[in-house]
Amino acid sequence: MQKQRTVAFHTLGCKLNFSETSTIARQLETAGFEKKHFDSVADIYVINTCSVTDNADKECRYLVRRIQRKSPESIVVITGCYAQLKPEEIASIPGVDLVLGAAEKFNIVQHISDFVKGDSTKISSCDIEDVTGFNASYSANDRTRTFLKVQDGCDYTCSFCTIPKARGKSRSDNIENVVRNVEEIAKTSVREIVLTGVNLGDFGKGPDGNKKNNEEFLHLLQQLDEVEGIDRYRISSIEPNLLTNEIIEFVAKSKRIMPHFHIPLQSGSNTILGLMKRRYKRELYTERVDLIKKMMPHCCIGVDVIVGFPGETEELFKETFDFLHSLDISYLHVFTYSERPDTEAIELKPVVPVHIRNERNKKLRNLSFMKLQYFTQQQVGTKRKVLFEIFEKDGMMEGYSDNYIRIATPYRKEWANEIVEWKM
Repeated sequence: MQKQRTVAFHTLGCKLNFSETSTIARQLETAGFEKKHFDSVADIYVINTCSVTDNADKECRYLVRRIQRKSPESIVVITGCYAQLKPEEIASIPGVDLVLGAAEKFNIVQHISDFVKGDSTKISSCDIEDVTGFNASYSANDRTRTFLKVQDGCDYTCSFCTIPKARGKSRSDNIENVVRNVEEIAKTSVREIVLTGVNLGDFGKGPDGNKKNNEEFLHLLQQLDEVEGIDRYRISSIEPNLLTNEIIEFVAKSKRIMPHFHIPLQSGSNTILGLMKRRYKRELYTERVDLIKKMMPHCCIGVDVIVGFPGETEELFKETFDFLHSLDISYLHVFTYSERPDTEAIELKPVVPVHIRNERNKKLRNLSFMKLQYFTQQQVGTKRKVLFEIFEKDGMMEGYSDNYIRIATPYRKEWANEIVEWKM
């Protein structure tokens, strides 16, 4: 009798990658593979990569070296954004056996079945312009919430970003399929779904990248709000120019969509926004935040911001700092700019020294801490609904309120995966 082959997974990067890794894992389990923890010895290791920062590239190399030391006879498969952008570079890493680009990651069962350890490194990739079709994905069996991919790719040309080159043009599932997936998820113990995509607000383009059925992101939210069995939805991230007044107004009255927006800003300076080729100015961002807070004063607003972009003088950084300080937002995700090959930004001057980039990052992280403290303090005395995780650690459990405040409390089994009314 043939021994069952084992496979282990590691995911780098965003929520979208987590949803895809989980779907790939289910494909392999259906094909007869046994899933193992990544720290265990397995026949096959799959690393789903990101390439937003240099660290993701370096971490991929580190993970391959770890596998080589632990299990040199195992097959190592690399997929994800780094695999699409730099397939030859990955193939040159000692220990890598198979590199799967954007069009091939969901054909992994076929590739592994045909592969024999000892063959030369195989690359299965194509030009990103040839990548079409949409593969629905969602995470499962991991936690109280699921990340559900409803959109992929991006048609924007931000000067710092490689994601369109790694994932192709914007394309989406259709609402009927999304609802069908949600109904399947609702049969499990999942209570909350996080809607994910590369450019989520651009939802509505078909698998070929063209508009289809006149579907919009607002229409998707309206449909999901009526699906029974899922208590909560979150919007993972949405561009300010695609966050319409109608979406904000709908979320404000929604039964199931949480009062929580994550809205990328990237810079509070219109000069830098122009160099970044972003599709809005900071005045539009202010309008969006003001309307959200007018309609939902309790709403949590997260912000992505990049420091140290080429041309960011001390004065322009101060513009960003002062702008963020003035906004009624809740927290920041601060990214230090890192040069990425094949982007327009790599040619821009003057370059900000790395030590100054790091100093600016620290200043904004301190601001984020103060913003979160202030937002949390504003909720004291109110009652909010908290969904507690199933996990216990050191006798404690954690959960998130509807407006994304993390709550920690002594573990109570009857609260695991339950929504509890909580006095803040």
